[in-house]
Amino acid sequence: QVQLVESGGGLVQAGGSLRLSCTASGRTITMYRMGWFRQAPGKDREFVAAISRSGGLANYEDFVQGRSTISRDNAKNTLYLQMNSLTPEDTAVYFCAADSLRQSIILRTYQYWGQGTQVTVSS
Repeated sequence: QVQLVESGGGLVQAGGSLRLSCTASGRTITMYRMGWFRQAPGKDREFVAAISRSGGLANYEDFVQGRSTISRDNAKNTLYLQMNSLTPEDTAVYFCAADSLRQSIILRTYQYWGQGTQVTVSS
């Protein structure tokens, strides 16, 4: 079983950037499809981006397409989400997730979840 810990959240002004990290322990992430989700206050958790096991394929939700990049460093057992041009609508708790059972990055089902990191964007 893999354990996931997110970091890198914080308070940033609109237009700014943040890079979130998700460090895994317990298992190597090379066998896991990984993704980022977020949950804003009073809203359901929503998909942000996903990346294949090798890092060769990525999938983004429309609201981050073109201003965010998901990446992974399997040697460091770490997943990243670089977010640019942030807006107050990006304010949410961001979660990373991992799944070893399914390969398709289109799927939204994941086995393991981190505890989340808060991102707050001020206007």
